[in-house]
Amino acid sequence: MAFDPEDKQLLNVFPCLGAVQPNEWAEAHPFMRRFPAKSSIFQREDAAIYGMFLLSGTVRITLINEQGSESVLNMLTAGEVCSLMVLSGLSGRDYPGSLIAETDVDVLFVLKSSFLRWVQEYEPIRTAIFGGLFEGMLRMVDMLQEKQRMPLEKRLVKALLRATAEGQPLIHATHQELADEIGTAREVVSRSLQRFKQYGWIETGRGWVRIDQRRRLEDQLGD
Repeated sequence: MAFDPEDKQLLNVFPCLGAVQPNEWAEAHPFMRRFPAKSSIFQREDAAIYGMFLLSGTVRITLINEQGSESVLNMLTAGEVCSLMVLSGLSGRDYPGSLIAETDVDVLFVLKSSFLRWVQEYEPIRTAIFGGLFEGMLRMVDMLQEKQRMPLEKRLVKALLRATAEGQPLIHATHQELADEIGTAREVVSRSLQRFKQYGWIETGRGWVRIDQRRRLEDQLGD
């Protein structure tokens, strides 16, 4: 995808980037890429070279623990920047996670040196990014607390509803990916989905779930 610093999508999603001067864009060697759902878009080796801005879609921040199992730490939506990327860059530490596209996404990459300099020198960029980091960290805390206090089946229902909409009832996700998101085993997700299917609330196939009775799922989240 060709990069234009005056692109309307770019400035609508990240208006703070309007502060960057043309010569600084040139030094940053920016480029835009589109990734399909399920793609890995950012990993440790990328973080040593680039900073990134999410222009569209939804992304999962995942971590792999010492046992090799993957867990979903947080979610990013358009207009947000990964907090781990910023904090690891400013501290000089390795990036500990990876970013996986949950939907089709558009991403802007710039050189890491330029990204970190903009964060420190441009107040609009610093304010926007650290404001987003604050919101992201609050959301991360909410997700961790939710895993501790909310029953597993309710967490699964919430994950299904979050990833779909009334006019978009299909989610492309495996049972393992759903299990990683809500912090449980694949077998637990499979049993719950089978029950939902028997009730007529959903339909399932290899790598997908379709919501047929959204209201019935929403009722499961009631007090």
